[in-house]
Amino acid sequence: LNNVRLVGQARGRGNNLFKSERYTEACAAYGEGLMRDSSNSVLYCNRAACWYKLGQWEKSLDDCNQALIIQPNYTKALLRRAASNAKLERWAEAVRDYEVLRRQLPYDNEVAESLFHAQVALKKSRGEDVYNMKFGGEVELVSGLQQFRAAISSSGASVVHFKAASNLQCKQISPFLDTLSTKFPSISFLKVDVEESPTIATAENIRIVPTFKIYKNGSRVKEMVCPSPEVLESSVRHYSI
Repeated sequence: LNNVRLVGQARGRGNNLFKSERYTEACAAYGEGLMRDSSNSVLYCNRAACWYKLGQWEKSLDDCNQALIIQPNYTKALLRRAASNAKLERWAEAVRDYEVLRRQLPYDNEVAESLFHAQVALKKSRGEDVYNMKFGGEVELVSGLQQFRAAISSSGASVVHFKAASNLQCKQISPFLDTLSTKFPSISFLKVDVEESPTIATAENIRIVPTFKIYKNGSRVKEMVCPSPEVLESSVRHYSI
């Protein structure tokens, strides 16, 4: 019982020092608490915040990892680890963490934006063209064949939903596509109404709706006919990196 009280005191002292921007001293206070309770995920996470403020991103990363070993779905630790990875320019790791956070916090615009910037940086680091990437979340209606070809030839990945206004399955999956467009802002999401744009439907050999095609730099890499939302999201995630 006395140990619990001392750990609580160390945490309180650390929190007060952190608020006063005395980050080095706050680190020491949280460290004292951890000497008494080495499985305290909150103390690791709080100390990680201090290391981050001090520009010690490797140490921040280590403490976040410890916190996540103890408490795997610890959102605050995941946020700090993602931010530390971004500071260290470890873009693949940052993207992976931000993708998990997008699932945990689907309506958090800050997380969505951080994920987008990490995805752009990752593509840049791989020498890919990021000129056309935009932070958004909109499904664009494409009606002309020339417009369609230009859209799928732009840099990065494009997901095209071939639909018909009268089709029930198309109506049911359309809102899910809106969700995906917000979740994966680095991907272009397009829709083609096959009844209104028969030239595109013929050129792309569409016989059944809903059909989804994924293109990368103008080449078709995936085709799905009437996929479940889970299969569609899994494929989009695969081509988002």
